[in-house]
Amino acid sequence: MINLFAYGTLMCDEIMQEVSGCQLSSQVGVLEGYSRRRVKNEHFPALLPEEGAVVEGVVYRDLSSDAWERLDRYEGEFYVLTPVLVRLEDGSVIPASTYVVQTHCMDQLAQSGWDFADFISNTKVDFLSSYRADLLL
Repeated sequence: MINLFAYGTLMCDEIMQEVSGCQLSSQVGVLEGYSRRRVKNEHFPALLPEEGAVVEGVVYRDLSSDAWERLDRYEGEFYVLTPVLVRLEDGSVIPASTYVVQTHCMDQLAQSGWDFADFISNTKVDFLSSYRADLLL
């Protein structure tokens, strides 16, 4: 089983549960060497490598193979699953995998960042109504 570093919509427990098909606990973590950008005309972000950047997110531990299959279908071909090291709040570092934007899709990213609190407050409802079919795999 592998850990997932989530940095966008999957940080929301409700969305993660619908996508993965299971209830998972999470821990806050940070990923160094990546930045989080808004995807143009979408409510979700993407990660891209960027030296010196840091992204806050959450780690879900020990996902089942069924959960990974569901996540892979949900994330689609826009992302590539990438192994990373995540620093937890207690300072420990654990291995995880995360979805990083494919190189050929980087032109679809905005220059602006993406904010989880703003997503929850302002666009989560729109996201859920737009992507409900994808969430219910």
